[in-house]
Amino acid sequence: MKSISKIVGVVFAVLVFSSCSVHRNAGKSATAPGQVKKITGAKSAKAYAPGQQKKKGNKH
Repeated sequence: MKSISKIVGVVFAVLVFSSCSVHRNAGKSATAPGQVKKITGAKSAKAYAPGQQKKKGNKH
């Protein structure tokens, strides 16, 4: 009987921990393009705008 309860406990633990998921927002930046421009010292924020990211060729 103890082995059955251990098996049930392990199965329950696996189900609980496997249900956790991580969500990423691909392409979304936490900072605005103008703020990134200030941080990097670039002259234009155009390269950091969401619509310009395709032109870089970076595929995350």
